[in-house]
Amino acid sequence: MKNAKNRKNKLFSPEYFWFDFVKLTAAPGILWFRPKKLYESEAAKKKIKGPAILISNHIGTIDPMYLMLVIWYRRHRFICKSELMSSKRGAFWLKKFRCIPIDNGDMSFTAMRQITDVLKNGELVSMFPEGAVHTQSDTPSSFKSGMILMSLQGGAPIIPIYIKPRKHFYERITAVIGEPFSVTEKYGERPKFSQIDEAAKLLHEKEMRLMQICNNYKNKKETDENG
Repeated sequence: MKNAKNRKNKLFSPEYFWFDFVKLTAAPGILWFRPKKLYESEAAKKKIKGPAILISNHIGTIDPMYLMLVIWYRRHRFICKSELMSSKRGAFWLKKFRCIPIDNGDMSFTAMRQITDVLKNGELVSMFPEGAVHTQSDTPSSFKSGMILMSLQGGAPIIPIYIKPRKHFYERITAVIGEPFSVTEKYGERPKFSQIDEAAKLLHEKEMRLMQICNNYKNKKETDENG
């Protein structure tokens, strides 16, 4: 485990070759999209260190790229639907980027064990708890509770992020980063099933607050620009 952590902390690692390669070659994208980062509080401004679960609303197929641009200083292990591995091309690239496949409605013991090991290794797991792309409105749909079990098993806080849907391809990315949420600090190491559901609802409510912070910022900006 120690050797794995040493490899993870190196500037360049064979395990993350494709991730680092895309991150390096896509650097101009950071200048193009120029992510505007807002924060829920001063505590949310701290850099994410150690194991953590990053959750975000799901507004499109390139959301993983947005998260990589917003949290650019960490390597992400994205959770994806196992059905995306059904094609040879999809399986090839998702494996290259070390994504973790799970069944959308029924997470297997093997997948949970893999996610737990990744978190215990100090890595960052990124996911979209809505379970599917949600394009009906800006408002995120309800969150699935699997992330709570991941947090408990992996001993990692959950960090919510809200990404504002863009109306035009040239529009700047705006994201709001929330405070870390610790399931164990709130409910202990063995929460009840009702508390697990409650935690998922609390995180959804937090996501809604992040959306409101973003909307308030956008409205104020438009008002200032219009005089």
